[in-house]
Amino acid sequence: MNILAAALLCMIPAVDENLGPGDHERLLQIGDMHRSYIVHVPPKYDPKKPTPLVVALHGAGTNGRMMAGFSGLSTKSDEAGFVVVYPNGTGAAGLLLTWNSGGFRRVASASTADDVGYIGTVLDDLAKCVNVDAKRVYVTGMSNGGMMCYRLAAELSDRIAAIAPVAGTLAIENYHPKRQVPIIHFHGTADKLVAFDGPQGDSTQYLGFKSVPETIRIVSLFNECSQQPETTELPDLAHDDTQVSRKVYASKKRDKDVVLYVIRGGGHTWPGRQPAVRFIGKSTEQIKANDLIWEFFEQHPMSK
Repeated sequence: MNILAAALLCMIPAVDENLGPGDHERLLQIGDMHRSYIVHVPPKYDPKKPTPLVVALHGAGTNGRMMAGFSGLSTKSDEAGFVVVYPNGTGAAGLLLTWNSGGFRRVASASTADDVGYIGTVLDDLAKCVNVDAKRVYVTGMSNGGMMCYRLAAELSDRIAAIAPVAGTLAIENYHPKRQVPIIHFHGTADKLVAFDGPQGDSTQYLGFKSVPETIRIVSLFNECSQQPETTELPDLAHDDTQVSRKVYASKKRDKDVVLYVIRGGGHTWPGRQPAVRFIGKSTEQIKANDLIWEFFEQHPMSK
């Protein structure tokens, strides 16, 4: 460990410490790796009350701070009163980070880190400084972060109440959580990075993620949902050349539902947020992912 790293680690409180409103960076040492994450605490946070937590996972080639700007979830946190955490994956220079979510084949930069263990450690560390409601811990993520949502649902379902992948599909071979995890998924049909119909042609040599239909089929079967979704065509309110369909795969008790928002004409984007770059495609204004994600999360606390 170098002197700077040791000094930074010494900044981590050894005893419990309540974090106040605002943004805070937490540093962790996991084995030989130094990891970090950002916590956003909303103004209305009351340390005496258990508070919902949303873990927001960035896409490949970005980091937690960039995810905060890309998703706008801190604004929704301030409005709704949940705490939001932006963990950092691993990679070069603290910027080009990825998650070990599966989905990459023969890619030198693919992460091999124990990211499931890391997220568990983040939750443990956060419990030292924030009063988190253990029954209302949720995960959302973009792209590679969306794929990681599915891996966490499969391997950390005893701690995660529900997930909300955006533009990221199932990328692991086996999906067998300990409990049925409710899911709300958003995906554009014109996504050129995580294609709606899965990798095609030569890209199958390097990419192994599943298509959106196959992902939804697997998770809805596991959740014992109807395979005939209730489909609603949402009204064209924004006139932005996108159209949105909501497909609800209802579970028997309506508490393990799988919901899919199909954005026809939508790219590799966060619905309701305009990206800083155009090459990732069009972002619909017909819906706002943050509002729908939080509404879904509120309706799906962990039942047991």
